[in-house]
Amino acid sequence: MARILNLHIKVWRQSSTNAKGSFQEIEANNIPETASFLEMLDIVNQRIIESGGDPIAFDHDCREGICGACSMVINGIPHGPERATTTCQLHMRKFHDGDTIWIEPFRAKAFPVIKDLAVDRSAFDRIMTAGGFISVRTGSAQDANALPISKEAADAAMDAAECIGCGACVASCKNASAMLFVSAKAGQLNSLPQGQPEKHRRVLGMVKTMDEAGFGNCTNQYECEAACPKEISVRWITKLNRDYAMAVTHEALLAPVGKGKGDGGG
Repeated sequence: MARILNLHIKVWRQSSTNAKGSFQEIEANNIPETASFLEMLDIVNQRIIESGGDPIAFDHDCREGICGACSMVINGIPHGPERATTTCQLHMRKFHDGDTIWIEPFRAKAFPVIKDLAVDRSAFDRIMTAGGFISVRTGSAQDANALPISKEAADAAMDAAECIGCGACVASCKNASAMLFVSAKAGQLNSLPQGQPEKHRRVLGMVKTMDEAGFGNCTNQYECEAACPKEISVRWITKLNRDYAMAVTHEALLAPVGKGKGDGGG
């Protein structure tokens, strides 16, 4: 028979972006251990609504661990204590009867709180817009064998593509760095032959947008990899640093030539 848990919840409540927030203590009784963490919050919210209160706002979508929307910090750990698991895939059997659970939003300057546990992660969308594309022909279809991709390149691209953009890397970093996310998204396309024409422009654009959004610098403590629900490797950060250095050098070498042409020079 499944255990029934009686829990003490301390959840962050904040009515709006500019409002002052604080932790609210809630008794979450009679929670089945078979419930997921989000289902536990659903049960708590139903009871809050029935008592005439304001339910806890939190983000969710697929509840299958593939969209990243369920981001929250549980007992100080992004997505909670279970490694390589999103919040929605975390189950209450990982907790014990009588536990106190602290729940708060991902905290970063670039992730302003919308309400309670929901944050605005549109900075990630702007970074993707800055470089997450490749040029393709719009005419006749290209022959499938005209641009072969090695298994090594395909595997590397797929490893990077596993990033779901949840922001756990940002929440776990003392500097709120987005380098793991940016490096994975840039690396995914830079690993493929189709991504080479825009490689330098992609890297420069994504890093520039990341900096403008207010994310901090990476200090290589690897908390991002430890917190990542998809276990994206920090080796992608190394590759991004190398690609960025090459892109800056490439831009510097071409700048005088471009300026001369634009000024009508020889």
